Amino acid sequence: MKKLMLVRHAKSDWGDAFLDDFDRPLNNRGLQSAPEMASRLLKKHIIPQYSISSPALRAKTTANIFADKLGLAEPTYNRSIYEAKYADLLRLINELPDAYDFVALYGHNPGLSDLLYGLTGDMNDMPTCAVAIINFNLPEWKMISGDTGRVEYYDYPKSGD
Repeated sequence: MKKLMLVRHAKSDWGDAFLDDFDRPLNNRGLQSAPEMASRLLKKHIIPQYSISSPALRAKTTANIFADKLGLAEPTYNRSIYEAKYADLLRLINELPDAYDFVALYGHNPGLSDLLYGLTGDMNDMPTCAVAIINFNLPEWKMISGDTGRVEYYDYPKSGD
């Protein structure tokens, strides 16, 4: 059975109006909340086998902080995650290697919130650094489609855990 962890990048820095959106770094709050959220997962022994991330700096930094805290290899980066819509993200999920049963996907809104809703019917928003884990009673990633999953875990920095 497959399990997908969605992680929206942590809070980014909007201080430089001339900086390209793709190159925006995390702000101080983001640099605090990413390790905190990863620690919450570690305490619950929630550790994915494989990670894939948008290469945008804020998502890449978030993914690397999680990987470091959870003792994982550096994530794989896929440009199609940046500014991806539901259909793009679903296509990427359907192409994940079946050798992995638990995959983390680091990305952006509105794509991740739309994906969470599309896969589960759950209306939870994905605020910055939110984590949602979806269970699928399916043996292959290519079988995942709309309304085939259920939310097993949902957390975000201001929830207080």
